[in-house]
Order: sequence, then structure tokens, then C-alpha cells
Amino acid sequence: MHTELYDITIIGGGPVGLFGAFYAGLRGMRTKIIDSLPELGGQLAALYPEKYVYDMPGFPEVLAKDLAAQMIRQAMRFKPTVCLEERAETLQRMDDGWTILTDRGGLHCTRTIVICAGAGAFSPRKLNAEGIAEFEGNGVYYGVRDKAMFAGKRLLIVGGGDSAVDWALNLYPVAQEVTLIHRRDEFRAHEQSVQELRESPVKILTPYEVRRVCGNGKLEQAIIFHNKTQEELALEVDAVILNLGFVATLGPIKNWGLELQGNQIVVDEYMQTNLLGVYAAGDVCTHPGKLKLIATGVGEVCTAVNHAKSVIDPDAKMFPGHSSDMELPAL
Repeated sequence: MHTELYDITIIGGGPVGLFGAFYAGLRGMRTKIIDSLPELGGQLAALYPEKYVYDMPGFPEVLAKDLAAQMIRQAMRFKPTVCLEERAETLQRMDDGWTILTDRGGLHCTRTIVICAGAGAFSPRKLNAEGIAEFEGNGVYYGVRDKAMFAGKRLLIVGGGDSAVDWALNLYPVAQEVTLIHRRDEFRAHEQSVQELRESPVKILTPYEVRRVCGNGKLEQAIIFHNKTQEELALEVDAVILNLGFVATLGPIKNWGLELQGNQIVVDEYMQTNLLGVYAAGDVCTHPGKLKLIATGVGEVCTAVNHAKSVIDPDAKMFPGHSSDMELPAL
């Protein structure tokens, strides 16, 4: 049981939550992170560690796992308490803050909360096609944990968003061949990435979908079809990577009495929710002009932490100054 009273508890150990923990430490706040995953880093570590991130300031390109490692190192500078493999279940008001009860029976008392749960609990959107379930994890994959496992392989990548296009660009240098199919003629990925894709050796087929996959003990073939003419093509493949997006849910957070808009938490200009002392930042929240980027999320969480600090200590400055003017503990 965790009954000590913390100044701030951050729900979510992804990049936004990690930077929030660092910034709370910078403000001298006693800080805790709660995350349902077995490791910090959020989607960077759990879903696409081998994928390059291009839109993080200061990094022309950086592997997601390396960005996560650096953000974890930064977050640990002020030694926050970290509680992993615990899912926040219920929220109760108390005189001097809030009590969070987790699925493992943990009781966490805190004066303020910042919800940095990303898209919430996420699971890949599954493809309902013949043979997919049979070969899942053994030829059919919903993500890439290690690029090396696809070296020299014939790959079929399915999807039209950034993940599908990015993986095609990342994997064609190591794979024997890469084919990318999308059910529409137009891609939803960033324009620059699509242009690179069209200039690459990746074979692009649109508008095509998977009808079935088959093999004798191992994946050997994918049957795809043109969704306008119904014409079928048989592709000899060693692996199929499905990038069809994720099904996300706020889970128990939905029952906390927060004002919601769809699957997102509504916040004001201070990143505060309709509950006093409860804030949200990153993809989990919404406000006018919202952009779902790590870069904007880390800015949002700084606003949340600074406002939480001023609520806890009305004599504290809303903005403490720049970190370059402070003396920080060594990493």
C-alpha cells in the first residue's frame, strides 16, 4: 500500500509523462509515476522501438527506443517514485487532494494529478481475413519489435498511414523485398514520407486488401485482391506486417467524472480538467487547436505541472525561469 502523500502523481509513463516527471522534479515537487505497462517509455518502447522518430526537436532522426531511453534518464534525474504494471482504477476526493486505487490494490495519495495516458489502453486493430489468426506471431505481425527478424525476408506490409509507410521505408534496406498494399489509392501518411516511398524500391499496390494467408507450418503466401475489380494476386511472402491502427480506450478513467469529448479529456488553457487539481496532457486531452505530437505534449505537461505547483503553493511562481539558470542534480 502506498499511503504517503505526493505533490503530484503522473498517470502514464510515455514521453509526455516522463517529461512531466522531470519538470515536476525541477519544481521541487514530490513526484510519482503510475503506468500499467511493465516498462517506462509508453508506445515508443512498447509498440515501435525500432521505428525512427523525425519530429522531435533536437533530433533530425532518432530511434523510438533511444528517445525513450533518453527521456527515462531525464525523468529519473530527480528520483520520482515509479509504480509499473499498475492500472489506475478509481479516483476519490480527499481533504488535501486525491486518492487513486489501482488494480493491484495500490493506494496512492496525491495533492494533484496529471493524466498522460496517451491514447489510453491500446490494442492493434485486427484484420479479419482467412489464416491471419492462425499465423499471428508466426509470420503475421501487428508491429515490429526487432528489425533484424525481417532481414532477407519477403515482406507484405498492409496499411496507408504513417506506421505502414515508415516501416516500408525502414525495412526495405534489410529485407529481400517489400510490397506495400493499401485499400485506398491515397495514403494518409506525411507527404514527404509518401514521396520517399514512391522513390524507393518498395512495390506499391493500391487499392488492394488481404483476402487470405496460407502456408504449410509457416507462412508462405498471401492472396490479395483489388477491391474494385476483385482481381486476385498471389504473393510469395515470409511475413505480413499489419499496420491498421489501434483501438484505444480510456478504460476506468472514463468513470472518474471527467468532462470528455469522445475518447479525450477536455482541458482549459492551464491543462486543467473539470476536476480541481486534476490535469491532462498529451494525446489523452483535447482543447482548441490541439495537435497530437510529442513536441506539443511535452509543452502541455509543463503548463500542467507549473499550474499544479501554483495551486499547491500559492507563493510559488507560475514560471520558475529557465533550467539553464538552475543548478540541477547530476544524472
